Amino acid sequence: MEKFGFVGLPNAGKSTLFNALAGGGAYAAPYAFATIEPNVGNAKVPDSRLDALAQMSQTKETIYASVQFVDIGGLVEGAHSGEGLGNKFLSHIREVDGVVYVLRAFDAGVPGPTDPLEHLRVVELELVYADYESCEKQLEKKIKQARTDKDIATQNEIASKALQHLKEGTPLYRSTMSKEDREAIKDYFLLTNKPFMAVLNIADDQLDQATELANKVSQELPGVEIVPLCVQLEAEAAQISDKDERGEMLEMFGLGEGAMPKFIHSAFTMLGLRTYFTTGEKETRAWTFKAGATAPQCAGVIHGDFERGFIKAEVVSYEDLIAAGSWSKSRDAGKLRIEGKDYIFQDGDVTEFRFNV
Repeated sequence: MEKFGFVGLPNAGKSTLFNALAGGGAYAAPYAFATIEPNVGNAKVPDSRLDALAQMSQTKETIYASVQFVDIGGLVEGAHSGEGLGNKFLSHIREVDGVVYVLRAFDAGVPGPTDPLEHLRVVELELVYADYESCEKQLEKKIKQARTDKDIATQNEIASKALQHLKEGTPLYRSTMSKEDREAIKDYFLLTNKPFMAVLNIADDQLDQATELANKVSQELPGVEIVPLCVQLEAEAAQISDKDERGEMLEMFGLGEGAMPKFIHSAFTMLGLRTYFTTGEKETRAWTFKAGATAPQCAGVIHGDFERGFIKAEVVSYEDLIAAGSWSKSRDAGKLRIEGKDYIFQDGDVTEFRFNV
């Protein structure tokens, strides 16, 4: 399962955000390094399409897609050289597939800046320093290997470009490197080469300024998803088991269903994840696949035998199936398609696989 990690300064709100997702469990305290070992949890991905399919099929069980998230200890200036949790912290980040910067935008009565852009500056600088050291060491080793391997020689040229950007203090996601070049050095596991987004942690008296504050950060990170969240309120709401009571609390602050569903969807998409569905009386389920996956690869998400013995997939779009009202009616309306091995699955496809092993 793909996972994303929370990265930010001490007291940025990472552990509280973890609790908002997991419904509690992470220790949050107003001092640095309250989190030493990373907390790991899973979050259900809300999806109204799945709910509608379950209702249509009058299904007995509904199973949502999920993503894994990691609450990593606070980052401090000098982490790349061992300050704070140092290398241990950085090694935890390298293990995640995507990064979520948690940037605090208010005075919480604890050490650290209240300007989210200052949070961003420190985090970016430490990750760049760490990437520079890592890239330099790996490149030294691979230069020797390149004497007998032309593919490595080509990769080394690209890594050398990356090293220059890092030397200048530029995160790779801000550099002029092409998407193809960044993909070519993916196995270097550089921190600023990972997909990322940002959560702007705001106070409850800043809710009416949420868009304005998020736009300020967006100007520094053009094209990056910035989700403003009152993390403390969302965590308190997550502790309320009664759905109606939870909704009343969020509504009292004008938050509707809360910002967590948007955040989870954004993190899900950031990792390049998409969803297809299976539905019936017994079970309606969301299955996760990587964008660009073929029909056999998507079948393999259910079971390896489905991929090995793949014959065909019966596919209908979510919209067409709901409009028709049932699987048989969508077939009668000519909306049900037979797709083979080369079909690229689309987000929202509803399917039944045929296989033989």
